[in-house]
Amino acid sequence: MPPPADPLAVLEALALVIVCAKLGGALFERFRQPPVLGELLAGVVLGNLGRLGLHGLDGLASSPGLDLLSQIGVVFLLFTVGLELDVVRMLAVGASSLAVAALGVVAPMLLGTIAARWLLPGHGALVYWFVGATLCATSVGISARVLSDLKRTTSTEGRIILGAAVIDDVLGLLVLAVVAGLIRAAGAGGAFGWTSAAVIVAKALGFLAVAIVAGRWLSRRVFTLAARMPGTGMLLPLALAFCFGLAALAGRAGLAPIVGAFAAGLVLDEVHYRDLRQRDERRRDIRELLEPITSFLVPVFFVVLGTRVDASVFARPGVLGLTAALTLAAVIGKQACALGVFERGADRLAVGLGMIPRGEVGLIFAGLGATLTLGGERVVDDAVFSAVVAMVVVTTVMTPPLLAWRLGRGAPARGATPDPPA
Repeated sequence: MPPPADPLAVLEALALVIVCAKLGGALFERFRQPPVLGELLAGVVLGNLGRLGLHGLDGLASSPGLDLLSQIGVVFLLFTVGLELDVVRMLAVGASSLAVAALGVVAPMLLGTIAARWLLPGHGALVYWFVGATLCATSVGISARVLSDLKRTTSTEGRIILGAAVIDDVLGLLVLAVVAGLIRAAGAGGAFGWTSAAVIVAKALGFLAVAIVAGRWLSRRVFTLAARMPGTGMLLPLALAFCFGLAALAGRAGLAPIVGAFAAGLVLDEVHYRDLRQRDERRRDIRELLEPITSFLVPVFFVVLGTRVDASVFARPGVLGLTAALTLAAVIGKQACALGVFERGADRLAVGLGMIPRGEVGLIFAGLGATLTLGGERVVDDAVFSAVVAMVVVTTVMTPPLLAWRLGRGAPARGATPDPPA
């Protein structure tokens, strides 16, 4: 068992992490870059101060208290992502978004797996597949922010990118559930096989289907019942209980808890808690109520993740090559998305460029991989973890200027009119 966390040490570390996260995020926002990159790089700096002779923060990356808070933070992150999505709209985004999403998952994953097999000899097939899986998802938030800045969210390209990015996240979580499940099974002595893969795919799909169907039925009745009870301030606690409950069920089912948190966000519909919301004097919805919590815990996750990046590994032979190969596979793989655009006159290159950023999703994959073991060794070791983080940073930074160059800031993108003024 790991030693218990020292409460005072956790409080001191938490104060430092929060301040550094906000400073890093503000700095990157000043240069019109996603704050998540500033939070991540703040963690990288804190985690590598020991290499400059400053050893006071050497235990930051391994702090059990911070690790627990960061894991709760990523549960909140996926819960809020799910809340932002509409299942009905997801099913109606059109053939192009679905095709773009499927190609955008399969192509980068295959290229990443090939690159890992080529540059990381001596590992098992599941390790290569997991490294490839870290390349498959697209960051909805980053793509949406860039399209919004360009006033192109309602253009043909914008609608395809955002619809595909949403489906990408769902497919990416399924891929994560399957590969992580196979690794856990192999680590427990099970043999790799297509039967095992099919069982885990069925389990992941079944969990999401049951969670969405049964969860919507249950949430409607629970929130209706709560609205008849006396007292105020019940909306947030019930929503949190729902999120944590589904996250725990996913974990018990052998899936990553974040899959359950994501499903909980998809399930909760504003219609279900409308009466309960009316009793709040400010009438805030769940996203507004969660904002103070997520603004505290989610940055902790990214800073802690950054502290685990060992900058010295980039001096090792082959690590920079692995970083370049993964980045190239990540970029080229998403350009295969152009083949899935069926609308005439749509800018296929713009769609491919809009699918490039990995952002927080790739970091979540890498963080989970660092906790999985196979044959007594971590699936994602220090070198691979650092290479994946570098790939995420590069793909996230390069997308805004490339998309701005392709869509431009003048005439409307083809097939649409500019977004109405806010």
